[in-house]
Amino acid sequence: MTPTTLYIALLVVGIALTFLVGRLLVTAGEPFLEEVFRDRAVTRSVNLLLSVLFHLITLGVLAIISVVDFTAGDPLQTFVARLGVVLLILGVAYGISMLVLIRVRERRRADDISEQVSERLADRGVDTRPPPPRPETTTRPAD
Repeated sequence: MTPTTLYIALLVVGIALTFLVGRLLVTAGEPFLEEVFRDRAVTRSVNLLLSVLFHLITLGVLAIISVVDFTAGDPLQTFVARLGVVLLILGVAYGISMLVLIRVRERRRADDISEQVSERLADRGVDTRPPPPRPETTTRPAD
């Protein structure tokens, strides 16, 4: 295989994997976003925005990797090494995306719990507002 053929093969495989993983991220991320936003339109919009961000970053990294000149022996080994880098980048990008989604969901759950506790305390007559700040008093040093 010629270097050009391997270059094109790397791009085709890398792009296909990027879109496959991106689709998986959209599918897996939707339930997280649905729980957070509780509005179908907002969920779809945020999911689309995250998907575009994922694709732009990974395709950009793929483009950079495809032109970086490094060799790992024969051309086939170089192809496999570059493909390995592409897979690692995809894995890291996917993992970061899922961690962000999980974090957003956990924050929403914590906010919901805090709101429920405040409502229950208010039902029992407990004031949940923070106390007003006390005025500072100045003291004079003793002579």
